[in-house]
Amino acid sequence: MLLSQRPATQLAADLASGAVSAVELMQATLDRIDQVNGQVNAIVGLRDSEGLLAQAQAFDAGPNRGPLHGLPIAVKDLMDVAGIVSSHGSPSLASNVPEQDDLVAARMRAAGAILIGKTNTPEFGLGSHTFNPVYGVTRNPYDVTRSCGGSSGGAAVALAAG
Repeated sequence: MLLSQRPATQLAADLASGAVSAVELMQATLDRIDQVNGQVNAIVGLRDSEGLLAQAQAFDAGPNRGPLHGLPIAVKDLMDVAGIVSSHGSPSLASNVPEQDDLVAARMRAAGAILIGKTNTPEFGLGSHTFNPVYGVTRNPYDVTRSCGGSSGGAAVALAAG
């Protein structure tokens, strides 16, 4: 089974056991984003791949940081993540780069997650379709002519597309 098709619980177990490295998983994640995100626009605000791979390498070399150790995770663009544009899908926040994580992102990091970027959302999360004036529309991965719904359409499509 491809890494992109495994459940997060299995990936976390594989990382903990050493069956897969954080670098291998990060590279597979970045490759999958490159393959599909151009058509579906689920991931927005993606951190640079060199920095993500370096962080994964540091996780492989260091102690286990928790149950999400080395797991690449994208969070909805309604959460503040230090160093990543947090636009909430609104032009009024299009250049907002928080200096610190909000509580959810901080707890994910504390559990060992590698936060790779954001998933698309309607402006301020208000809408039944995932479209906003900052990042545009997120498309259904099974039929790009159809809506993926909202407000977590970016997250749903990222998961469905692997």
